[in-house]
Amino acid sequence: MLAWRYLNPRRAMLSVVAMISVIGVMLGVLALVVVMSVYSGMEREIKSRFLGFIPHIRMDYAPDGMHFGLADWRTMARQVEQFDGVAEAGPVVQDSLMMDVEGRRLYGTFQGIDSESAAAVKGLQAMLDMEDYPGSSADMSIDDRVVIASRTAKQFGIGVGDKISLLTMRNLEEVERVFDKTKQPPVREKFAAELEKVRELVATTWKETDEGSQLTTDDFNAIYTPLLNILQSEPRQQEEEIVFNAVTLLDSAANDEVNRIQKLGKASPEQFLAILDELKTTDVEKMDAGALKNIEQFVLPKEAVVIGVYAASQMAMTPDVFMPLGLAQELAGLDGEVQAIGIRLDDPYLARQVAQEIASKLGEPGWMLTPWMEVEVMKNFSVLIEQQRVMMYFVLSFIVLVSAFSMTAVMFTVTIQKRREIGVMKALGAAPGQIVRVFVYQGMVLGMFGALSGIGLGLLVIRVRQQLQVALRGVGFDPFRADITGFSVLPAHVNPAEVVVIGVVAFLLCALAAWLPALFAARSDAARSLRNL
Repeated sequence: MLAWRYLNPRRAMLSVVAMISVIGVMLGVLALVVVMSVYSGMEREIKSRFLGFIPHIRMDYAPDGMHFGLADWRTMARQVEQFDGVAEAGPVVQDSLMMDVEGRRLYGTFQGIDSESAAAVKGLQAMLDMEDYPGSSADMSIDDRVVIASRTAKQFGIGVGDKISLLTMRNLEEVERVFDKTKQPPVREKFAAELEKVRELVATTWKETDEGSQLTTDDFNAIYTPLLNILQSEPRQQEEEIVFNAVTLLDSAANDEVNRIQKLGKASPEQFLAILDELKTTDVEKMDAGALKNIEQFVLPKEAVVIGVYAASQMAMTPDVFMPLGLAQELAGLDGEVQAIGIRLDDPYLARQVAQEIASKLGEPGWMLTPWMEVEVMKNFSVLIEQQRVMMYFVLSFIVLVSAFSMTAVMFTVTIQKRREIGVMKALGAAPGQIVRVFVYQGMVLGMFGALSGIGLGLLVIRVRQQLQVALRGVGFDPFRADITGFSVLPAHVNPAEVVVIGVVAFLLCALAAWLPALFAARSDAARSLRNL
């Protein structure tokens, strides 16, 4: 009763100070509720976007740590789809590229999309920016049609229906390899000593027989090994074909393991030497001219039509270009293969358990399964968001803490103003605990009103955040630009448990803030208080 009486609004000074304390608590709780809800919403939305196009589990064939492309990936994909929790399995093709629009160039990344997969197309469709780029589509069933990121569209100043040229780094590597070949001396000069030794071995060790010709296994290996070394040195194409023909002739030998003899047909030594003699007649300038002419098929970029633009965020790394699987394989130089198999799950958050189950039951060594949460990009994003959340909790909690200190100052003021009344209560027999409760109740009432009003106002701000953003943009102030966040309307997710914790902590801090002044009031001397000393 006394606590409520002291909080009577008609007591001007006390009421104003009390209201200031309530407003301080309210603002602290408001800031925490709004900011934490926005962070939760952004994390959920960005993860949802990621999970819309990345595989929930990436399945690579990497025996002994060496990654290999997959040609018959469909067979393994169908086998994986039989596991519980797996929605579908499809190809993974991604690489870097250079984009060109009328001479303006940018470097970026691309990812192939299996246009026959309804889930993959649906996930990409959900990411499209239909507000700024109406008419966007994810239907890439026809080759040379791509979907680009909004940041790429803005940098180039292009949109739906425009054309973009694509050139991958693989192309440039191939060009560099061709130029390196033109700088090499011809095989007849570079491997002159090895070729001469091979000819001597053929003349002295390759014997004609009634059934054909033969070599000992040791002499065969002494001839065969230098030719393999020549092939591994990546000679010019014509020279490579000549040496390959010589190796093919040797590969036709029948192996007599008992007698350690390699048997070949009649006239094989003469045929072999005739093949090697072709190396003496090659025209280096002509071979280099032909190689440089063939560069056109490597350096000519692929021209594609932009059929859609998706909303990209600078807070998360996403591909600059989505393209059909066939085009992605061509640009990545995979020749019909894929880099890995991407597994999509009914529940993406069970990726670790499903990956362990598939690995244990697959029964084939060499397969490496990586859940999405262990992919470097997603791992860094999760760590970044979590660190930012902790930092915002730390910073914004000081607002509530400062409000609690102001509550302590208010309660000290009240106890000083009410010291004569405290003296009267003590003279009438009031126990110290009763006096403490009077002022602690005041702090609890102020804390309750501050926490409840802060929660209510915070939920209201979250509800009308779109209107607030529009109003702020109308006056030229936009702290949450869509080109940075990737969202035209700031996402938010209210976690009821988190909101309750914020409110309870604010309430307890206010109650504790009133405890110290209440103890001083309870320990005051009644006689001195009544004398107004």
